[in-house]
Amino acid sequence: MKKFIIRRCLTAAITGIVLIGGCVAKTHPRPGPAPTIKPEKIEKSIDRGVAFLLARQNANGSWGSPRNTKGSNIYAPVPGAHHAFRVAVTSLCVSALIEAGGREPAVIKSIERGEEYLAENLPRVKRNSPRALYNNWAHAYGLSALVDMYHRLPDNKPRREQILKIASGQIDLLTRFESLGGGWGYYEFDYHTQKPFAGTTSFTTATVLVALQEAREIGVDVPQALIERSKSAIILQQNPNFTYTYSRSWTKRRAGIINLPAGSLGRSQACNLALRVSGDERITDEVLLTWLDWITARNGWLSRARKFPRPHESWFAVAGYFYYYGHFYAAECIEQLPLDRRAFHQAHLAKILMDLQEPDGSWWDFPLYDYHQQYGTALAIMSLHRCVRNAE
Repeated sequence: MKKFIIRRCLTAAITGIVLIGGCVAKTHPRPGPAPTIKPEKIEKSIDRGVAFLLARQNANGSWGSPRNTKGSNIYAPVPGAHHAFRVAVTSLCVSALIEAGGREPAVIKSIERGEEYLAENLPRVKRNSPRALYNNWAHAYGLSALVDMYHRLPDNKPRREQILKIASGQIDLLTRFESLGGGWGYYEFDYHTQKPFAGTTSFTTATVLVALQEAREIGVDVPQALIERSKSAIILQQNPNFTYTYSRSWTKRRAGIINLPAGSLGRSQACNLALRVSGDERITDEVLLTWLDWITARNGWLSRARKFPRPHESWFAVAGYFYYYGHFYAAECIEQLPLDRRAFHQAHLAKILMDLQEPDGSWWDFPLYDYHQQYGTALAIMSLHRCVRNAE
């Protein structure tokens, strides 16, 4: 009996479900009091991150490279995988500088160089190989960057028309590489079909769906059927407590450790956001607040994986590259809340991120060739920016 009780207690601690008299009552961890952080401290942290990005921009206007390999590198067939990585990372860096970089001449010059690179290279990103579809990340973050670029110079009509044309091309590419059952992934190991047959992941689909909604807001034609299939793909992988399976294949093993709250912590934010902005009324403020509580109070489940050199080697099969990704979408979820309910989580999120800034001003969570500091810094900058721009 004692072992049974201990096992039940461990289950409750891990899953966030308490068993009372044979009935299930849902609960979740709560963070402590919000820290007091002055906005100017957050801005200073952002400025250090911006300075890092300015210093690490490549001569051709992009960010990142295939250099800095390690003993165990993720599968990345050349040259297409690295082209996709570089375009995706450049998109994030351009967005970060537009949103939070300020109006200094050096920043504007850097943005212009990055925009020029994206205008030339986004339309050229291709499927890497029959097995790899890293191009989907480039199309998704490229769309978001195009939206930021569209808003940056509102009076330049020819430029806006060019941006809309490039964005329409990205919609076409995403439609081509959508999985047969809806949604997107980044691997196709089994079938190698022209139209990806399987491999849909909840978080990749969520990332794309958020970008599709942003593109719609500037007038890009996004087929409603594409939106609906994307939503259905995410909902298929949704559990009743708003955890999300890692991929469609994991829906047959929903109790697997990667699908428990700790394993889903870096995905639930993005998936909830994607459904919310797509009109899913089940994603209420309370759902968003619950998972913001989770990512704050149980941040250690994500943080434990940070800087581990191999994907999914940490507890609950968490991969390091979910860390700043998860926090960015948490910051986006905060902005979905009423103004009077944001400050608590903005303060917690800012404290978490500022404490992890490296001495050189960067943030990174997973050693990925020479892309990790750049994407980690861009995501952290945009997250911190969302902690101050609506804090009033």
